[in-house]
Amino acid sequence: MSIQQEQATETLQDILPVEDIDYVEVYSGNAKQSVFYYCKLFGMKVTAYKGLETGSRNLVSYVVEKGDIRFVISGSFAPDHPIAEFTKKHGDAVKDIALRVENVEETYRLAVERGGIGMIEPYVEEDEHGFVKKAMIGTFGDTVHTLIERSAYNGVFAPGFQPVESEEPEIDTAITRLDHLAINVEQMDTWTDYYEKVFGFKLIKEFRQEDVSSDSSSLMTKALRNGNHRIKFPIVEPAPGKKKSQVQEFIDYNLGAGVQHVALETDNILMAVENLQKNGIRFLYTPDAYYELLPKRVGDIDEPIDELNRLNILVDRDDEGYLLQIFSQPMQDRPTMFFEIIQRKGSNGFGNGNIRALFEAVEREQEKRGNL
Repeated sequence: MSIQQEQATETLQDILPVEDIDYVEVYSGNAKQSVFYYCKLFGMKVTAYKGLETGSRNLVSYVVEKGDIRFVISGSFAPDHPIAEFTKKHGDAVKDIALRVENVEETYRLAVERGGIGMIEPYVEEDEHGFVKKAMIGTFGDTVHTLIERSAYNGVFAPGFQPVESEEPEIDTAITRLDHLAINVEQMDTWTDYYEKVFGFKLIKEFRQEDVSSDSSSLMTKALRNGNHRIKFPIVEPAPGKKKSQVQEFIDYNLGAGVQHVALETDNILMAVENLQKNGIRFLYTPDAYYELLPKRVGDIDEPIDELNRLNILVDRDDEGYLLQIFSQPMQDRPTMFFEIIQRKGSNGFGNGNIRALFEAVEREQEKRGNL
């Protein structure tokens, strides 16, 4: 990126501030069962609900939260509803990455002026607790960004929702906030340019085909983040290889671009992974040989190597520090969306040094599925 482009990006960030991800909405074929999955496995709790009992005749939505993490799990009552059509095509998947902004009208106007895909112009939802303003911008595949301004609302989540009293989970999974969402597309440059131009996101990491590959497959990645560094989107494209990459497998089964995985941050990955496994989450396996070479590759770290080995946690170091990460199995029968658990100790990277180990772990699963 040239100095002039970088200056233009910084100016846009001042004009078009995106505060954070407000929520991630997952469309589900059976929202009630999906909510049980998120609560049981991830230790989340239901905080709000909209459905038949609240007067919503077409769809149901549950808000589940832990720490600063907020998911909205939505389903429909009729086979011709857009949610049902979405899940028929993609399975359970991320539909909406909602972005919290200071001024919906101005953000929407500027985004569309700069090439954003305008879908729903600004509108207001209100009840006795105040109002929220919303608008919608299109993005990759069938995914959207709801722009939401909620400073004038004092109720639970949004108008139309009722609070839910639910018990705290028995096991603390120690996850605290969203770290990043990895996006698989067929045209990486198209969508990185889109986020840079429309939202003022900035390129922070780039991995070419030779940087991220195994003996069988490879991919290319550009990682972007917003002005206050709260939102990070690695955008990934499959690259030619001897066999089908994990990215191409995702695109094939998702029937297009989408969110491949959601990374959840923790301050104690040993505790998080231990308890997530107790709850039933299955993570990818890493061979013992990886840990035999780990001290030489990453140097001194705080965590015992034997514990990392037992829990299959990966480690990577860069100039800023190191990170620890682990990846789950897919959350449904389709080999599509999965989760990452990540702890950062200075590093702002995405585990580039672990790509080969991750590729080999995924390829072992692909081979079982007959998709390698």
